[in-house]
Amino acid sequence: MSHVYSSGFAPDPNDAVDVLAFVLCPLEAFAPGAGPDEIAAVAEMIAPAKEEAVRRWQEANRVRQAN
Repeated sequence: MSHVYSSGFAPDPNDAVDVLAFVLCPLEAFAPGAGPDEIAAVAEMIAPAKEEAVRRWQEANRVRQAN
């Protein structure tokens, strides 16, 4: 299976701006020119990654605040 999206950008999971940029990025950015069915498939695949990005940022933020 080929990659749906590829980029040289490596977001910092501890940076709120990077996490927000990823989470708020429209699905069409991951599948340019895709139809409704493809966008739905992208949404299904990327939703867990977006949730995990937020979870990791929240955990890192808790650790920072505790120190």
